[in-house]
Amino acid sequence: MALNKVLLIGNVGKDPEIRHLQGGAAVATITLATSERYKDRNGETREITEWHTVIAWRQLAELAENYIRKGSQIYVEGRIRSRSWDDQNGQKRYVTEIQADAIQLLGRRGDNAGAAPQQNPHPQPQSYGGYSAPAQPQQQQTTPIVNPADLTDDGTDDLPF
Repeated sequence: MALNKVLLIGNVGKDPEIRHLQGGAAVATITLATSERYKDRNGETREITEWHTVIAWRQLAELAENYIRKGSQIYVEGRIRSRSWDDQNGQKRYVTEIQADAIQLLGRRGDNAGAAPQQNPHPQPQSYGGYSAPAQPQQQQTTPIVNPADLTDDGTDDLPF
């Protein structure tokens, strides 16, 4: 048995880079920082920051394009992927990335600069990517987790965006 699963909570280092492919699919590259704090032998607090490149496809990329901005705190669930290529000088280059299976915005709605304002004070429940939003506003709003199994588009959604 094998398992390749990554769970990250961190802050976005810069606005996501979004590309739209010829077939219409979107892909987002998100730079995510995770930090670990510890005390060294002298009792001083130290912090180590690790930078991750997260790749999101289709609806997850659209989620990133519309809602994720530099400084946003997000939860990412995915898999480690490594790839290599030869650069212009013939040098072999390697990169390790996180292939996102689910992304969720964390923090309050106002903390995410890209979040759309709420227009209806009494919203009706809506479904987006397998997530059912509550009819009553909650104190801490989050953006839905999008499951890759729900990435098929049957054209019947009535989302306002």
